[in-house]
Amino acid sequence: MESFILDTNLFFNIEAGIGFGKKTEEVVVNMTKMIRKLKKEKKALFLMPPTIVSEFLSFFKDKEQLFIKDFLSLIIIKSPDKSKITLSATIFNKLVEDVRERSYRGLNIGEEEIIRAGNLMLGVKEMNKKDFQIKIGSVVKTFRDRYRNATRTGFLDSIADLDLILLSIEQGGYLVSADEGVLKWGRYFGVKEMPASIFQKQLEGLLG
Repeated sequence: MESFILDTNLFFNIEAGIGFGKKTEEVVVNMTKMIRKLKKEKKALFLMPPTIVSEFLSFFKDKEQLFIKDFLSLIIIKSPDKSKITLSATIFNKLVEDVRERSYRGLNIGEEEIIRAGNLMLGVKEMNKKDFQIKIGSVVKTFRDRYRNATRTGFLDSIADLDLILLSIEQGGYLVSADEGVLKWGRYFGVKEMPASIFQKQLEGLLG
């Protein structure tokens, strides 16, 4: 029996092309129908760590909606037993190296944007608060976007991401995600992966 460990973005990143619908509710409902069939035929198990369930629920104002309850009733919610999972020192070496490189890139971006902000203010003697915020606002936005991209894109930036990978290791299941960072680090850990774009086809194949 196959096991699939599901990431939050499967339900909200519609652009990932998961194929279950064009809106989040439609994706959840259609996936629930397929999961119910596969569980009934004992062909697959679907798991999510509690940290991912919390992320999933945080996107909904009304967490008591029936389609949400139906979906979660079919999911095994389980934390990985971190006390029993042994990881290679190579992983930590790669992690430290990546953090160092990202910190350095973030520092350079900060310096570049400070200089850009300084150049914008050259020759300006006086400015009220509103005009200052308008003038400097584009610099702040650019800095945020560039810094976020340099330090977070393609990286394990949350405990929830790590829980996905560790649970995949523990269960020997497929890590199913649309997050390139999660998939990239899953490869370092040696887990089986399932890109979101082929997930539906895989489930349809199991149903025959």
